[in-house]
Amino acid sequence: MSLATGARPRLSSLEAAWVIARRDFVAVLFSRAFLFFLLGPLFPLIVGGLAGSIGSEVQREAVSVEIGLAMGEADNAAMIAARDRLRPQLGRAIPHLVPVPESGEPGFEPHAFLEQRRGNYAAILAGSPEAPRLVGTEPQVARWQGPVGLVAASATSAAPSAFPEVAREFVATSGASERSNRIRTAQAAQMLLFLLTMLLAGMVLSNLVEEKANKIIEILAAAIPMDAVFMGKLFAMLGVSFVGIGVWAMVGWGLWSLGGDAVGAATGSDPSGLPAPAVGWALFVALGVAYFSMAYLLLGALFLTIGAMANTVREVQTLSMPVTMMQLMVFFLAAYTITQPGSSLELAALVFPLSSPFAMLARAAMDETLWIHAAALAWQALCVLALVKAGSMLFRKRVMKSGGAGREKRRPWRPRNAPARLAEPAE
Repeated sequence: MSLATGARPRLSSLEAAWVIARRDFVAVLFSRAFLFFLLGPLFPLIVGGLAGSIGSEVQREAVSVEIGLAMGEADNAAMIAARDRLRPQLGRAIPHLVPVPESGEPGFEPHAFLEQRRGNYAAILAGSPEAPRLVGTEPQVARWQGPVGLVAASATSAAPSAFPEVAREFVATSGASERSNRIRTAQAAQMLLFLLTMLLAGMVLSNLVEEKANKIIEILAAAIPMDAVFMGKLFAMLGVSFVGIGVWAMVGWGLWSLGGDAVGAATGSDPSGLPAPAVGWALFVALGVAYFSMAYLLLGALFLTIGAMANTVREVQTLSMPVTMMQLMVFFLAAYTITQPGSSLELAALVFPLSSPFAMLARAAMDETLWIHAAALAWQALCVLALVKAGSMLFRKRVMKSGGAGREKRRPWRPRNAPARLAEPAE
């Protein structure tokens, strides 16, 4: 009675939040349901990895690599004829040679042509069959230098005794600048952040619904401030999420250690990963952890607010569906603004709380400016506190009005009529 009517809690809000966080963290972490939750995503990942490896192998076998011919018309015909003679014996070891229509234009330059991505060419072969010149990225040039020399030798003589020396000229990329490469990193980071957030944030909602059904949440709300209850639950589930991510990361690292070289050989790329972000990998990973925490806390606080408005599991599912769809649209907005730097749309994505972590993580991959991340994290933390406050107030108004707090409000009006109602049966 004293806890519900007026005695101040002995614990401060911070201490109460820590107690709730520790309680929920231990309860969820050592439950059997959490073990199955950890194992659940691994099976689709394993199946997806196997399907992806099979698909990449099929694609590698099915898609022919095109080398653009930028020689004279007669030389192009000789190279194609030599390719046709060698193809039956060597198969896909011989590249598909295609004349570049633009090579006849004045001022044609293979380097600029590749940078502009004006064709599906792995490299450009210029010069002549006697002195071929292969222009492309370093991996592609290294891969096709030998076969191109064989074709050039066959083009000059039916029975060549020596291969001509193939001059090598490298470009940074065959169709993308440094900014375009960083876009790949930004997109991959946004996708990973979105998947982890949507996969793990639901634990907050399920935990709250379970405790509402068991009336545990009302007991906690009567003993400690509701703000502390919500904040403790958020950080407990965030800690559990980091444990789950750590387990998945170790499993993924183990699988990559076993199959990374094979994947790199199949794709012709370095298995070490994506192009380096603008801020560097160390700071980018640190910002990724920070923005995942903020995205999780923001979505979790929103789910707690939904849980405060819902009385049944069906109501929770009905109310959470629009939020899930909204989060999907928010992700699409943040993904679209990657190619719109400085626009009003990007500014809106940076300011709107739910899209801000995604847009700012992409900004870290594209731009080396650091102060904006400190401002964004402070703004997101403020929005988390506002959502927690709003959710706790809504919970007290909608849920606690049917519990002890609601009865205390009606008690001053009861004594006047209570004796009459109790005396009627005695008469």
